[in-house]
Amino acid sequence: MSNIKISVAKGDGIGPEIMDAVLNIFNAANVKLDYEYIDMGKSIYDKGFSTGMTDEAKVSVEGNGILFKGPMETPKGGGVKSINVTARKTWSTYANRRHFQSLPGVDTVFSKAGIPIDITIVRENIEGTYGGIEHMNTHDVAICRRIISRPGSAQVIRFAFEMARKEGFKKVTCAHKANIMKLTDGLFLETFQEIAKEYPEINSNDIIVDDLAMKLVARPQEFQVVVLTNLQGDIMSDLCAGLVGGLGFAPSANIGDNISIFEAVHGTAPDITGKLLANPTSLLLSGLMMLRYIGFVKEAALIENALRYTLEQGVHTADFGDRALAPSNTNEFAEAIIKNLGKQPEFSKPREAVDGVELFTKTENKHYQKMMVTPLHTEQKIVGVDFFVESDLPASEMAKLIEPKLASSQKLIMISNRGTMVWPTGSAFTECVDHYRVRIEGTSSQVEIFALLSAISADMYIPSHEVLRMYGSKPGYSLAQGQ
Repeated sequence: MSNIKISVAKGDGIGPEIMDAVLNIFNAANVKLDYEYIDMGKSIYDKGFSTGMTDEAKVSVEGNGILFKGPMETPKGGGVKSINVTARKTWSTYANRRHFQSLPGVDTVFSKAGIPIDITIVRENIEGTYGGIEHMNTHDVAICRRIISRPGSAQVIRFAFEMARKEGFKKVTCAHKANIMKLTDGLFLETFQEIAKEYPEINSNDIIVDDLAMKLVARPQEFQVVVLTNLQGDIMSDLCAGLVGGLGFAPSANIGDNISIFEAVHGTAPDITGKLLANPTSLLLSGLMMLRYIGFVKEAALIENALRYTLEQGVHTADFGDRALAPSNTNEFAEAIIKNLGKQPEFSKPREAVDGVELFTKTENKHYQKMMVTPLHTEQKIVGVDFFVESDLPASEMAKLIEPKLASSQKLIMISNRGTMVWPTGSAFTECVDHYRVRIEGTSSQVEIFALLSAISADMYIPSHEVLRMYGSKPGYSLAQGQ
């Protein structure tokens, strides 16, 4: 296989130390990679680059299609966005894959109980609350929009099933909160159920995410692949890291159709920077995911077996392992793995080199953003509007101000506060803030809606509104609690 060029960003803090250690292992294993080093992270923010990356770095990643990166720090305050999230979203790496497996020499509650763990979390990586679309609607109320799209859900769910098929997993679970967020998580679950039909050989099921959290710490061996929305996936990923020893043993891949990112997900550890105390295992495991993704399956198996053998021999860094044995520093740990290349683990199953599982295709030249739109197979029509009002009046007084401004076809249906209906019925014990949702039905066009909002805004401040639409017989909006 000819050399493949990848972009490498060493990162901040301990990043350069662990990246050098990992690349030394790759070189010793004769992995045919060419490294194009790029500048990203806190030092680039400090130079005035608001995105945390130079223009040259962007060109490099978009040309090579693969970014291998160490941990990076985002400066605190100043409204600066996370470089990690920015990179994932900018390059549409829609599927975050994290593989959690028991490792020899890494003691956990489950390893001591003889329960092996092998769980893959596939997290949607672009949408959800991580869109970061937030507004102060009043001085007391902040709003975050949670965006779940059908095409975005389909991308990550299909990736989960394709990965399961290619790598021999027999079960894919969708975790969600569709019992509460019936439209957003409901759309994610509905998409999962439709795509699951295309993979009849794979057992598919779903689970409420809080039930998943309980079962992961009680019976983790029941799960193989779990696919989730963004925030829920982020939380469950860290929970699973705790099952196998912590973030120091948690590899991460961010997969897109054109660009993919492989990274360590732990912090930059500034307290030990420069002391060669850092554990490179997480970044090494992420690198092995990268090697398999681009086709170096034999080299990946060679290195992973050497890692497992090394761990079985009790070699460890200061953050884990047998305290009766002196810890190795970062470089010594890497050198031990290099020395053991070609050896097979004795107490755990060796990793086999399985051909044909790589997913990587060279990035295309792009001149415009790709639009992802699913066909609409039903009639859609406007039936009303929800508008949000800043007010400290009781809901009954607001209703008296609003109703005289309505056209004969329009009707005030309900008023809610923090999602709970407080008019026309409700409880005097429902505590309210200065942010109401008002639902009007009986409008059939945006022109009517804007005329209504204009009339009402003469008496009260309207920070935002949402058009109510029906899709066939299905409402595109939720009811209030108590409605």
